[in-house]
Amino acid sequence: MSDRSMQISALAVYFAVMIAIGFYAYRKTVDHEGYMLAGRRLPAWAAALSAGASDMSGWLIMGLPGAIYAAGLIEAWIAVGLTIGAFLNWKFIAPRLRAYTEVANNSITIPSFFENRLRDDSRLLRIASGVIVLVFFTFYVSSMMVAGGEFFRLAFGTSYITGLLIVAVVTLAYTLIGGFLGASLTDVVQGVMMLLALLTVPVVAMFAVGGFGETTDAIREVDPSRLSWLGGGSLTAATIMGIISAAAWGLGYFGQPHIIVRFMAMRGAASAKPARRVGMTWMIVSLFGAVACGLVGIAYFQRTANELDNPENVVLALSQLLLPPLVVGFVFAAVLAAIMSTVSSQLLVSSSAFVEDLYKVLGRDSSQRTLLLLGRLCVLIVALIAGLLAVNPSGTILELVAFAWAGFGASFGPAVVLCLFWRKLTNWGALAGMVTGAATVVLWAAYGPDIYGVSLYEIVPGFFANVIVSIAVSLLTYRPNQEIDDEFDRAVELSKAT
Repeated sequence: MSDRSMQISALAVYFAVMIAIGFYAYRKTVDHEGYMLAGRRLPAWAAALSAGASDMSGWLIMGLPGAIYAAGLIEAWIAVGLTIGAFLNWKFIAPRLRAYTEVANNSITIPSFFENRLRDDSRLLRIASGVIVLVFFTFYVSSMMVAGGEFFRLAFGTSYITGLLIVAVVTLAYTLIGGFLGASLTDVVQGVMMLLALLTVPVVAMFAVGGFGETTDAIREVDPSRLSWLGGGSLTAATIMGIISAAAWGLGYFGQPHIIVRFMAMRGAASAKPARRVGMTWMIVSLFGAVACGLVGIAYFQRTANELDNPENVVLALSQLLLPPLVVGFVFAAVLAAIMSTVSSQLLVSSSAFVEDLYKVLGRDSSQRTLLLLGRLCVLIVALIAGLLAVNPSGTILELVAFAWAGFGASFGPAVVLCLFWRKLTNWGALAGMVTGAATVVLWAAYGPDIYGVSLYEIVPGFFANVIVSIAVSLLTYRPNQEIDDEFDRAVELSKAT
């Protein structure tokens, strides 16, 4: 059997397993809530690995190692910020959100939680939230399809469009069939595959270079600054802004619907503690492996004088050069796992936003069967639009992900935190803050550096603008409500089970 045939065989096994899991989940899914939240019966370990796999998309195996390869350890501040943000998310947000969403009229989407928690009779908050989900997730899904197209182009020599279509079709198949349970169970398998790939590739590459000492020497020969957390230079304003921008990725965790929806699907608030242990262990090891891939890649390509046309392909290139063909196939499958796990989660959240937060809010009263059909139809439509946007990508994978991550982090993050921990947040405060955060991200990304001359990640001004506006408007519009206070107290009490 040829090398290419063995690699394709490994991918075929992976695709078959994903679709089989989708069919298994299909048999377990009987209604709309089951399709969207798996009946709130997700085990802690599954919630943890599913959250991690859907979070750490194609950027973990392509975007982050590529950034490290190109610029060195200064880009690793992204990993530091994400680790801190994820820990705070699991520690404080997960248990209370799980408790509060059930107490607040069994909310199964983030927009419905905002409406129920804040008693928004205008329904504007829910509609605005639903629109934000659809817009930013369309861009997010598009970025993952870009990663899929690039993967197949490099790995198998197909056209970019062919690769994009393969990823889209297979992901759609098990997402349409299996819903949230199918996406979560496939995420578990995909998370394990990603972890193994990110441990195997840098270790093999380091031995190929000659060991740890030889690796660091080779990196210094290329550029000593690649091993510096400050980029090798003095602590200038530009360096500080770069570090803040990278670490600020951690702010985004509180507002990522495809991640925090896993908290809502857990069996109870008490599941947050064991889930946190599993999830953080997986995340720290995976991020370490991704950073190591980028650094070892610098050394390997310097010592062997091989060419690397695109830094974001460093893991794929190292795999092809150093590993047996069958193992290469499974590493390739892990790259696809990183991409597809995120796409499936985001398509489902987009679907829930359309059905729960737009269709039903407009006064449509339909059967569970109709809602289930509409949910699947929305998954298909969002995927088609995202695919069209991915035909001509406008930036690197990391840049595309960064924009969508900032959009959610700055619009939803403060609203989630304030809903859970501040009694006086009002519907008008949350709505004003959310719109401000989303608008700031869009405007700062387009014009901020040109106007202020500061290269600062757009999530920072967007997040804090949201907080300020939310608090200011809430203080102006707050009216005591005993029902809201009693509900707040019940949620706090339930969350203490952790």
